[in-house]
Parts: sequence; C-alpha cells; structure tokens
Amino acid sequence: MEAFDLTGKLALVTGGGSGLGYGIAEVLVKAGARVVIVGQNMEKLQKAQASLGESCQYVCLDITCLDEIPPMVDQVETEIGPIDILVNNAGKHLKKPLVDTTDAEYLSILQVHLLASFALTREVGKRMMVRGGGSIVLISSMTAVMSMDRVVAYSTAKMAVLGLMRGALAEFAASNVRINSIAPGWIDTPMLHVAIDADAARKQRITNRIPSHRFGLPEDIGYAVLYLCSGAGKYVNGIFLPVDGGAASGF
Repeated sequence: MEAFDLTGKLALVTGGGSGLGYGIAEVLVKAGARVVIVGQNMEKLQKAQASLGESCQYVCLDITCLDEIPPMVDQVETEIGPIDILVNNAGKHLKKPLVDTTDAEYLSILQVHLLASFALTREVGKRMMVRGGGSIVLISSMTAVMSMDRVVAYSTAKMAVLGLMRGALAEFAASNVRINSIAPGWIDTPMLHVAIDADAARKQRITNRIPSHRFGLPEDIGYAVLYLCSGAGKYVNGIFLPVDGGAASGF
C-alpha cells in the first residue's frame, strides 16, 4: 500500500546489527527506505549490511561516546542524505538486584538508553525541524509500566525515554516532526535469552503471562515502526505503543 511506502526516505537505526534493530532495519528496507545501521560491533554490522543489501549502509560507533554523535550525524547527512527517520533502539541489559547495583552500573544503562537517545534526538531532530518534517521512534519497554525484579536500571531508563518523548513533542510538533515510542514485550532476541535462559522460573512467569504463550519476533517491532514512520501514521504523535502479544493484559 502507498501509505506504507518509504521509497526515498532515509532511516537511521541504532543497534541495527542484530536483534530488534536488525528486524526493524529489515522491515524498513523492504518498505523501500534506505537504512543506516549504527552499532559498535563491526562484524555484526558487516554481516547485517551484507544480508540487507545495497539499501543498507553502516556506521561503527559506540553511541555512549556522546561527543561523537554530532559529527556522526553530520557525516551521514553530508555523505548519504537527510535523515527522515530516527529509531533509537540500541540497548544494554543489566539483571541485578537493586541493592547490589553500583552507581557505575546504573549510569552505564542510562548512558545507552537515555543519554544517547537524547543526544541523537537533539541532533537529528533539529535538522528535521529545519526541513519541516520527520519521524522519531524511541524503543521503550514493558518494564516502563510493569514492576519487575532485578532490572531497576533498565526500567528507569525505559520510563525516562517517555519523558524525553513528551518534552520533545511539545517542541517538535509545530515543525511536523513526530515522535513516538514502542514498548516491545518479550521478543525472541539474543538480549532476551541472556536475561532468561539461565532463569527457568522467570521464563515460566513470562510465558504464563502472554496469552498466546509465545515470544514475539523482531519483525513485529519492525512493522510497528513502519506504521509510525510512514504516511499511515501521519496523525499519530506522542503515543506509547505496547507490542507485547497481550502480556500487559495477561493474568
């Protein structure tokens, strides 16, 4: 459908070398977009680029190096083109009791999920405002609305990005720049397996909560991103969209 056609658009997806980011990039490429994936693992980026084809390029960058974000955005816009879509997806997991979590560990999670997302939203957003349009998606989490043990740093960061979304919306909307968030449920990615494979009780609690008793796929998040960033979502701004297979409503 034309409403979902992204031909001529350029998307920047952080953490695009694997997992959710790769699934998002794959859907956007299939919808006609050119995609730049950003990550710090060169081998993963090269493998993803080879799989996604000539519509995909990559930038190897640790986004927690905040002072490197402005020149990276400048480079992409100068050498590849104006960024129409930004997906702040890159993530890092920490499964540890609150009382055992150090200040440094807590800050390291915020650095990836919140501070880097802010810097990217600022740098890309101000260029979108000048051009009079664009779409930004922040990947949040169901831990932003559910109490879960041993993920206090992660849940704090994922809740904080909703504040980033709402503050940005108030300043971006008049320039036709939309910003939304997606809360993935439990999606079959390497990060999920790190969190649950050695914790059978936690895995059982999660699957019992999902009415279909199965995990989602990265492409499920990709299709949600496609909707929000395409013409189909042109009047959607500031939403928090769970893509969780009904887990939030599960017993």
